[in-house]
Amino acid sequence: MISAIIGVYTLYILIRLYVSVMQIGYINQVKRKGAVLMGEREYLDAANYAVAKEKLGMIEAFVEFGLFLVWISGMMAWMDGALMGQTTIIQSMVAVMGLLIINSVVMLPFGWISKFKIDAQYGFNRSTTGQFIKDTLISTALMIVIGSLIVWIVTLIMTSSQLWWLWSFAFIMSVVIAVNMFFPTIRALFFDKVTPLENAQLRGKIEELMAKTGFVSSGVFISDASKRDARLNAYFGGLGKAKRVVLFDTLIQKLSPAELIAVLGHELGHFAHGDLYKNIAIVGAMLFTMFAAFGNLPEKLYLELGVAASPHIVMMLFILLLPVVSFVMMPIMGLVSRHNEYEADKSGAELGGAEHLVNALKKLVTENKSFPLSHPLYRFFHTTHPPVVDRLRALGYDIHVDSDEGYADPCPKD
Repeated sequence: MISAIIGVYTLYILIRLYVSVMQIGYINQVKRKGAVLMGEREYLDAANYAVAKEKLGMIEAFVEFGLFLVWISGMMAWMDGALMGQTTIIQSMVAVMGLLIINSVVMLPFGWISKFKIDAQYGFNRSTTGQFIKDTLISTALMIVIGSLIVWIVTLIMTSSQLWWLWSFAFIMSVVIAVNMFFPTIRALFFDKVTPLENAQLRGKIEELMAKTGFVSSGVFISDASKRDARLNAYFGGLGKAKRVVLFDTLIQKLSPAELIAVLGHELGHFAHGDLYKNIAIVGAMLFTMFAAFGNLPEKLYLELGVAASPHIVMMLFILLLPVVSFVMMPIMGLVSRHNEYEADKSGAELGGAEHLVNALKKLVTENKSFPLSHPLYRFFHTTHPPVVDRLRALGYDIHVDSDEGYADPCPKD
């Protein structure tokens, strides 16, 4: 049984590495052809940036695999033995949080390299080492506090009901919904400073735009994201009355008011089509499948691991195998998401003008160094957005590319 699980995880890592190799090879090939949507220098920078991130991701995959083997081959059993004599609650909290903390510490250097080496080289990083340490400590503290609370409640559920997997699923789904609802508030409280949008004219246009789609928001805010990163972004966060519009200050600096309205029109299209709820439903389906499976694991597995089917062991296995399930589910989620992006683009064009949305997308690609082409396999497994070339074509902007291979993605026909 353990051999089968290790085999599945090995296959996951091999597929992930193969997709990365194909993506790197594809980018290195097409970057020598004519530039797409960018100047020659920007195009090469975007290509090299994408390759650098992909290579780092491959090293991460090897380390992730090593961590999995360490835990599954003895570390889990060692921790189980070390906690014998403790209460079930203490066992669960120490074991599960120990796994998360140890893995986070081992993977932490990759976050530092990504930010202070790769992002810094290509002009994105504006953070300091002090800021990075502060953010890491805050993130870790939140993980420990919130994670311990979740583990505590799930342990109580597991020890009080034979249908623990069903009730645990219901609880975790409520956590997912709560995170979506309060994410903007948590981010503003601990990370980014947000202030109300002072530009009355722009705020009025945004509020008028929201009124057209029935989007009720608690306000329009500006985030000081530029203190950490130079990328352009914006998001509509929260559910119900907690919804708010948050614009990165970098976005306001780079886009014209008309382009900004078109981008927000796109985001409002997601709201109008209920895309957030669709995504939550897909995540719910994935979690339900996992909880149902882990609620019925064969006793043979625990015997081979040398442990009992204790709550903390089940939760540790769940966490260790979550990346595999997410990887399997990603093509489905990506397919739905790419369709939603086309529909949201239609809304953005209707609300803000196709020409302005086209100009905004071109600026976003250039400013964020988003390489516009990708290998079909990479797109199948990883991307949530259609190739920007196809998005532009769907908006009526024709663009010549030397070869359609690597980005063609069927867009909805009227």
